[in-house]
Amino acid sequence: MILPLLLFVALHPQASAPVAPPPANNEVLFWPHGVPPEGIDHKDTFANHGLQISHRDKSGNVEVHLTKTDVMVIQSGTATLLYGGEGVGMHTTLPNELQGTSLTGAASRRVSAGDVIHIPTGVPHQFILAPGETITYLVVKIVDLPAK
Repeated sequence: MILPLLLFVALHPQASAPVAPPPANNEVLFWPHGVPPEGIDHKDTFANHGLQISHRDKSGNVEVHLTKTDVMVIQSGTATLLYGGEGVGMHTTLPNELQGTSLTGAASRRVSAGDVIHIPTGVPHQFILAPGETITYLVVKIVDLPAK
């Protein structure tokens, strides 16, 4: 599983691969074994999308992305994904990004390793983890194309 590798890299940063400069738009990018060579906290951002690994050991905040779609691939662990409904305590955290404390009227689904999730722009979502649960997932954040 990837979780032991992620924990090893997080706890032993000197053991990770040398830091490489971010790729130009025409270069191929590799994340060996699903981990950025720069470490788990690294994000790669391109003109119309970004890549990152997220690891949670507790429930997250409600998130709403006003200009990005999330595509997530669960690598390890389990959680309950809440999505849709109305966010409570929503506030702007970055341009076009909102966070809140909880969701009302949301749908829920248990997710685990191997699941692929597509969350369209504007859909509130939140991971809820029971005590002792963890979840690690790849996120591709896709920037919306301007309307023609």
